[in-house]
Amino acid sequence: MAKRGAEEITKEVEVEQEGGAMVVLVEGGGGGEEEEESHPYAFHVSGPRNVAKPNWRDLINSSWKDANYKRSVIACFIQAVYLLELDRQENRTEETALAPMWWMTFKYKLAQTLNDERDGSIFGAVLEWDQSAALADFVLIRPSGAPKAILALRGTLLKGPTIRRDIEDDLRFLAWESLKGSVRFKGALEALKSVAERYGTSNVCIAGHSLGAGFALQVGKALAKEGIYVDAHLFNPPSISLAMSLRNIGEKAGFAWKRLKSMLPSKCEPQARGDEGIKDNSLGLKKWLAHIYGEKASVGLNKWVPHLYVNNSDYICCQYTDPDGTDEKDADKENVGPTNSLVAAKLFVMSKGKQKFLEAHGLEQWWSDDLDLQLALSKSKLISRQLKSLYSLPAPQQPLRKPPR
Repeated sequence: MAKRGAEEITKEVEVEQEGGAMVVLVEGGGGGEEEEESHPYAFHVSGPRNVAKPNWRDLINSSWKDANYKRSVIACFIQAVYLLELDRQENRTEETALAPMWWMTFKYKLAQTLNDERDGSIFGAVLEWDQSAALADFVLIRPSGAPKAILALRGTLLKGPTIRRDIEDDLRFLAWESLKGSVRFKGALEALKSVAERYGTSNVCIAGHSLGAGFALQVGKALAKEGIYVDAHLFNPPSISLAMSLRNIGEKAGFAWKRLKSMLPSKCEPQARGDEGIKDNSLGLKKWLAHIYGEKASVGLNKWVPHLYVNNSDYICCQYTDPDGTDEKDADKENVGPTNSLVAAKLFVMSKGKQKFLEAHGLEQWWSDDLDLQLALSKSKLISRQLKSLYSLPAPQQPLRKPPR
């Protein structure tokens, strides 16, 4: 997500000349308190308009139980991480920093910043519920549904000091569809483990935008494999990679080959039957594994269901909206049931018609007032691919016993 620094902010003044032509005079940012108050990334300028601050009413009916409220506030926390890095780059002081209002408004405090050891940039932050600040507004206890701690991860910041490392991780995902080799993955994983152990998994949330959503998904998935299930909210997660493209090509080639075989003369039927037998055996193996490990898999499924927020006009994440396609001959519930039942995520899709990329990929859309979302469960082919390893055959601690004859 591209951001502009304070020194890049300009003011445009339109002056009408006699001939009717318009001249735009550009004035550089002047600094000072007035500039900070009117900065486009100041919370009161670009933050949500109709999201209430926590108050005593939350003790009776918590706003955090409202999915729209929760999504908006978590998106604000991710925006705060973007601004933490901009504040660092622009040497802002505590008095002039832009980031704090994006969490203080909702009675949270900064507990930890995650820094990239390669360039010192801030790529994430741990925010914790601030009970002392809440008491000042007569909020005696933490509202129901509000997490005790949130790990927020930003995406790509197109600004000199950090753009190199951001693009490096973007290319890492583009090439391998994996971010595990990045130092940021290790830092985020350790931070999430730490807060989960401290507060309990049910009181912890991980969230990210763009590249940060990619990290959040893979970190959350890594912990889920260890039996640690935390709430996850992923905004505009990346869905494009060369590895995935090659798999798609392979799938299309396989489908074309099956169609070709179906049109061959009948003398090839024995071979086709043999292929079908292999396919049936594969399905039988899947059913056998699901029968043995089904209970464990369904328990994990109920505990870790990530929330993905995508925009159809955003080419970076739009492939998540591709349906989980199956061959027509495999469409009966008995065959595809085990696969669908073992993979699940909440996919929220926004479609406003054709939008410009920066608007469709922007974080601020997720706290806007006119947001219209549609929810789809377990219908994304890409989600099924990325999460199915959670529910595959686990590595045994001891040799598996053979089933009785």
